[in-house]
Amino acid sequence: MILAIVQARMSSSRLPGKVLKTVLGKPMIQHLLERLSMSKKIDKVVVATSVDAESDPLHDFVKSIGFDVYRGSEEDVLDRFYQAAKKYQPQTVVRITGDSPLLDPAICDGAIGVYEKDKVDYVHTGPTFAEGLDCEVLSFKSLEVAWKESKLKSEREHVTQYLHKHPELFKKITLGNKTDDSKYRFTLDEEEDFIVIKTILEEFARKGKPHFTAEDIKSFLDNRRDIYEINAHIVRNEGLLKSLKEDQVVKK
Repeated sequence: MILAIVQARMSSSRLPGKVLKTVLGKPMIQHLLERLSMSKKIDKVVVATSVDAESDPLHDFVKSIGFDVYRGSEEDVLDRFYQAAKKYQPQTVVRITGDSPLLDPAICDGAIGVYEKDKVDYVHTGPTFAEGLDCEVLSFKSLEVAWKESKLKSEREHVTQYLHKHPELFKKITLGNKTDDSKYRFTLDEEEDFIVIKTILEEFARKGKPHFTAEDIKSFLDNRRDIYEINAHIVRNEGLLKSLKEDQVVKK
């Protein structure tokens, strides 16, 4: 089984409650789950959120639209992610973060296809993809090794850091995009990001094109530089960079 786990919680430091911010009558998490459900390769989608009471509304909403929810540690995201996966006993796990409401299911399917064809431990979209299209595919066995061995705070918070740091242990492929799209940003981390995503969703709804692709988004942003510029100044992967600076060994 190929299991997609979307990690999401309400207590974002930069944009609290972002996953339930609403556009076109739907919270961001619903936009994400609906797009992810269009994957042709993923068998099941589950949301992994925190046991913290602040995430109760997220849990309740996700359940109300028919998706499974697993609740685990607020800070030890790797443990939350691993325990969620373990419950379903998949062979393959797809990691999606809750800040990607405009992810492209075709890109995830492409990553899964490479993972299956090349029989590796881990495949992920590289930095030439736009921020907001991140998709990671790994074996459950590799996830289990990371869960057992990860000690640093960044490794517990960002799930796959241990795999990146130990190429001697894992067969890994970093997917390159056909064009360098690193300048584009449609992830959801800041208020400016929400403005951009809201504009994109409303634009394609107006056009009657709900199943738009990453290429469609790029084309729109190329033609609307005023929208592109709103969040272009934000540093990519700011959360990870901050976490690496603050690294400390987590005693289990």
